[in-house]
Amino acid sequence: MFSLHIDTARTWRGGQNQVLLTVNGLREIGHRAALVAHPDGELRRRAAEGLELIPLAPRTEMDLSAAWRLARVVKRLKPEIVHAHDAHGVAMASLALSLGGSAAQGPALVASRRVDFHLRGNSFSRWKHRQVDCFIAASEAIRHMLVADGVAEERTVTVHEGIDVDHVRAAPPVNVHETFWLPHQAPVVGNVAALVPHKGQRHLIEAARLVIHQMPDVRFVILGEGELREGLERQVREYRLEKHVLLPGFRTDVLGCMKSFDLFAMSSVTEGLGTALLDAMACERAIVATRTGGIPEVVEDGVTGRLAAPRDHAAMAQLMLELLADDAIRRQMGEAGLARVRERFTVERMVAETAAVYARVAGTPHAADTAHQPAGG
Repeated sequence: MFSLHIDTARTWRGGQNQVLLTVNGLREIGHRAALVAHPDGELRRRAAEGLELIPLAPRTEMDLSAAWRLARVVKRLKPEIVHAHDAHGVAMASLALSLGGSAAQGPALVASRRVDFHLRGNSFSRWKHRQVDCFIAASEAIRHMLVADGVAEERTVTVHEGIDVDHVRAAPPVNVHETFWLPHQAPVVGNVAALVPHKGQRHLIEAARLVIHQMPDVRFVILGEGELREGLERQVREYRLEKHVLLPGFRTDVLGCMKSFDLFAMSSVTEGLGTALLDAMACERAIVATRTGGIPEVVEDGVTGRLAAPRDHAAMAQLMLELLADDAIRRQMGEAGLARVRERFTVERMVAETAAVYARVAGTPHAADTAHQPAGG
């Protein structure tokens, strides 16, 4: 099976890591996999070895020039599957397959959906999503949302994201107390996520304020970068928590940092699945997270961690206080989390299930409705 993968992002986040794990995993089981990636992107840099790599990304969602170049790539390589991993990738692939001639004779189009946001309702969005033969949802929560948005159920399948557990386990630990100049015996609650609205770090800081009021020794380390940095730093200053809540930015050693956290917290308002949770569980960290999106499919409440309603600062603070006060239950939850990841969320399982989707849709009539031309909007 030969699949051509498309990811147009310049930055490196969980989605790009999943793309790289997928294409490398497919190659390991004997599939041919090529990758279209942003010419200046971190994914292209990290995938530079061992992959057929095409540097290409659209400037806008309706970049016909980029779509035409992709159509030429598809014609030359003749993949059986085109797998678009982000929204702009779906648009570029849909346009390319439409420009490339008879859609019925072309490759099947598969689209990953990793966010629990509703599909946009404008005419172009509706057109491009009609071109998709199968949506691979990262969680059941996302798949149900796709169906609610009008995608036929038979064109959806859930493939939970996976991680390389051995890679996580092998990452050298980082002493966060020394790295971030924390008091040596201070308990540490960690968060790893982009600083963007749906990740909800402002709610985590609200909860941190309540925790610190009762346990002044606790420190919070929020790793990640994004558009909300300035606002979050302002919130920390307003609450006078500069010594207790740190925002060190993006780091390449987050796995090692996780291994020094006493507790991992995820405060998302919406969340497709949350691969940072999988990493934390593979590091044997107990979890406090929000009950939203695909998170309850990862964190088993009362077994591998505890769940609170999104934006409920008091409930999240109370759960963190309870777990920080009980070393034994945190250790027990950490062990249960590692077992759960090894059983259900490995990259090997994800790749095998993805390959099964390819086998099912390859060679079947393409979903494209050629009677409808793309329209702007």
